[in-house]
Amino acid sequence: MVSDENKAVVRRYYEDVLNAGDIDALNALAIVEYVEHDPLPGQGDGRDGLRRRVEMLRSAFRPHFTIEDMIAEHDKVVVRWTNRGVHVAEFLGLPPTSKPYSIAGIDIHRLQDGRLAEHWHVVDQLSQLQQLGFIPQPA
Repeated sequence: MVSDENKAVVRRYYEDVLNAGDIDALNALAIVEYVEHDPLPGQGDGRDGLRRRVEMLRSAFRPHFTIEDMIAEHDKVVVRWTNRGVHVAEFLGLPPTSKPYSIAGIDIHRLQDGRLAEHWHVVDQLSQLQQLGFIPQPA
């Protein structure tokens, strides 16, 4: 079933690339023309841009993603995840705080011929900035 195969590709992205740091696996997991609908500043386009995105996130935060839910239909896979990490290096001009964080997010991946082709997401960045001390937490 295509949905199960797509879920396996997306799972490899989280486990092998984001968590384990096997960035070269992106060559097999994503198409060259990969489209990021919410790119980080300086990320760039295509699979090379995805590589830069992963490198920026991994070097700044030492993230570990836990897949909470994964739902697939047709060419899309939706993942609800928790990301825990520590802010160890500068990220988009924010100096490292050495503080831990835990945030939630939801990603939608579109696959094409069994490879990552497009990505949309919603991430609790407010909570992350509060936990890292850049924005005050409510009383």
